[in-house]
Amino acid sequence: MNHSSHALVVEGGAMRGIFATGVLDAFLTAQYQPFNRCFGVSAGATNIAAYLCKQPKRNHKVITDYSCRPEFINLSRFIRGGHLFDLDWLWQQTIKDIRLDLTTFHNQSCDFYIVATAIENGEAQYLKATAKQLEQQLKASCAIPIAYRDFPSIGGLKMTDGGVADSIPIRKAYEMGANEVTVILSQPLGYRKKPNKTPWLTKHIYKDYPALIRATLARTENYNASIDFIHNPPANCKINIIAPPKNFKVGRTTTNTKKLADGYLMGFNAGQNYLSRILVT
Repeated sequence: MNHSSHALVVEGGAMRGIFATGVLDAFLTAQYQPFNRCFGVSAGATNIAAYLCKQPKRNHKVITDYSCRPEFINLSRFIRGGHLFDLDWLWQQTIKDIRLDLTTFHNQSCDFYIVATAIENGEAQYLKATAKQLEQQLKASCAIPIAYRDFPSIGGLKMTDGGVADSIPIRKAYEMGANEVTVILSQPLGYRKKPNKTPWLTKHIYKDYPALIRATLARTENYNASIDFIHNPPANCKINIIAPPKNFKVGRTTTNTKKLADGYLMGFNAGQNYLSRILVT
């Protein structure tokens, strides 16, 4: 195989995506776009979309404003049987107010793969983004199981959060020809996913979706295998890592304005620091 391209891989993590938002806004500010292919999962995919659409601060507003509203994140609604994260409302509202620039996306040349998980077989689907399908593809990738109670359909297949099957698609980027990968993580360096402590609960919750049970129970092993790849890549693949600092305080459901603002700034600074290292003249 001819490994001859530079790929961007961005992890998801719901509100933790604010870090990658900052990193990619720093890239946009510097007009830095060396990537042949991009691979994004959940919030990571929405961050790449805004990056390729050349819309700095768009996802900052999505995360720090729209995603903090009770119309989107609502525990009492969830307890009553509704969505914890109402993607239907979020997509409708952001498409109305701050829609992605689909014309710019159509005219750019980077191949963008959005990761979702097929309910039927539990396997990762690497959806090649198109301007026509972009918004629905992103929604499928962001559909966190249980927290969002529907399964968006793509090409007749019901989908859920891409992080279930492939949280950090760095191995896929390599398989598709990347000899250099810049990866933006949502957890500080040294993080490894711990084993599922309640497999019985997973089996109960997903009892109607056996393939999803298998994928969820394999998630820890797959995640940590990606981390191992990042730290021990093949000889013909260079890995550039951008990760939050140890004092990054944003979790999956954080709505604290100060923590989100700090998380964005950490990402922006990390992006600038990365660029200062690689663009030294």
